[in-house]
Amino acid sequence: MSLLRLSPLLLALALAACDDAPRFTQAEPGEALSGGRATVQRSDRNAYSLPSANLSPERRLDFSVGNSFFRSPWVIAPSTTTARDGLGPLFNTNACQNCHVRDGRGHPPAPDDSNAVSMLVRLSIPDQPYLAREIERIGVVPEPVYGTQLQDMAIPGVAPEGKVRVSYDSLTVTFKDGHKVELQRPTLQITQLGYGPMHPDTRFSARVAPPMIGLGLLEAIPEADLLANEDPDDRNHDGIRGRANRVWDDAQGKTVLGRFGWKAGQPNVNQQNVHAFAGDMGLTSTLQPKDDCTQAQTDCLAAPNGDGQDGEKEVSDNILRLVTFYTRNLGVPARRNVDAPQVLAGKNLFFEAGCQGCHTPQFTTAVDAHEPELAGQVIRPYSDLLLHDMGPGLSDERTEFAANGQDWRTAPLWGVGLSETVSGHSRFLHDGRARNLLEAVLWHGGEAQAARDQVLTFNAEQRAALLAFLNSL
Repeated sequence: MSLLRLSPLLLALALAACDDAPRFTQAEPGEALSGGRATVQRSDRNAYSLPSANLSPERRLDFSVGNSFFRSPWVIAPSTTTARDGLGPLFNTNACQNCHVRDGRGHPPAPDDSNAVSMLVRLSIPDQPYLAREIERIGVVPEPVYGTQLQDMAIPGVAPEGKVRVSYDSLTVTFKDGHKVELQRPTLQITQLGYGPMHPDTRFSARVAPPMIGLGLLEAIPEADLLANEDPDDRNHDGIRGRANRVWDDAQGKTVLGRFGWKAGQPNVNQQNVHAFAGDMGLTSTLQPKDDCTQAQTDCLAAPNGDGQDGEKEVSDNILRLVTFYTRNLGVPARRNVDAPQVLAGKNLFFEAGCQGCHTPQFTTAVDAHEPELAGQVIRPYSDLLLHDMGPGLSDERTEFAANGQDWRTAPLWGVGLSETVSGHSRFLHDGRARNLLEAVLWHGGEAQAARDQVLTFNAEQRAALLAFLNSL
């Protein structure tokens, strides 16, 4: 599309980009295929739940079986349903799909609701030097009685750990043209503690469930390509200091690159699933063989479990394999309207503001990816998977391996425009405080402060163009 075919307003927006930023006058070749050949061509409420488009019919059978274990509830042991028993003793939900509804994004509870099913609360206390080995393995020092995650449900005979409520204070941000946006700052309230008071220095971090799309593609990005974007000393003086998290790999027994989770605290899809089974549903596996009970929770420790008499864990190796195959192969939906003048103008504004400094548009996956369908794909996740200081406004004051309280992994933006269609809401950021994409942008600080300040200079037409671009992703 020629610049001469743009309206005068959008022509001005497209040319507003600073001289050292790219100027986009048409879609890039293949730009609509965010997941390469694995991209799915669907934009309805099930857009996040489809297998990679290049998955063969035979391999779609494993995808479907993994999907059934992801969707179906687990039950309390002992049970005749031996393939799905062992829930608890402490847990947050009884099925993966309850948090990731249609494989989408979770949300915080309403202010008058203590049911936080698609949001959980991480716990820890400040680092203790004498626990250096534990910090190396799990990234934090657990709260002594409640562990690393508050579990608000339990099987009969075991007390839940507590209930979570969220309240909000208002904060108003004003654009250069006078437009005002009211932000919501959340405050957590933990009530009905089942095992006595918590450590006085306990750190809390609310985390909503992230969308499940494209995880296998992110896992397949070569490590060297991610590390090439590290710049902890800001050598290029752009104010962006991305750095990788370094986390414990349970299977390898060593520290490796982190990729997954809000602070990049997990190294791969399989381990992410293992820890979700353990923390969210109280299910054992080969890599997490013990129930998630602390020594102070004696009823939890004494409760029956679903481990087999032959030593097989509640989540068998085969079930874990199938669920991991499913979660690796959830396809990324294709972009929409990539050639629309307003979308192109918004893309120019995105680059003008410097958002691509963290939201890296494009990578090529490794040729030796875990799944052949995900290998050698040009993908457009709009994330570098690195940690960035996002400023005190988003701080949870909680460390996780190499991440401090203000550090967060760059969230991938692919599929973000379909979030409300899939999940029925438009809550964003790690704790769901942002009620729409504009609020999410306005919460950016720290390394993103300059980009956020640039956005605050945008007028109504420019704001609409930026949002049109984001909603096309």
